[in-house]
Amino acid sequence: MLKIDKTIENGKAVIAPEGRLDTVTSPDMENAIKETIPGISELTLDLANLEYISSAGLRVLLSAQKAIGGAGGSMKIRNVNDTIMEIFDITGFSDILTIE
Repeated sequence: MLKIDKTIENGKAVIAPEGRLDTVTSPDMENAIKETIPGISELTLDLANLEYISSAGLRVLLSAQKAIGGAGGSMKIRNVNDTIMEIFDITGFSDILTIE
């Protein structure tokens, strides 16, 4: 189960997933990001309440970064817990993504 909170203000969007980002829920996250990108210059993913991320979830994050970058914007990730950060480190995503 994944709950997705989204806030858009002054060309900046914050998307905050809560739960598990896996094969089942990644299409929901992908859709939330795709419908948010048009018209924004900055996307922030707040992962404070993300419990788990699978390879499908990692693919969504990479696709989001490419999409917002292709639209001339930027993406950052904040509030990453130790479990998710370990996955980012092991997969090399910590070198690819902007993590605060």
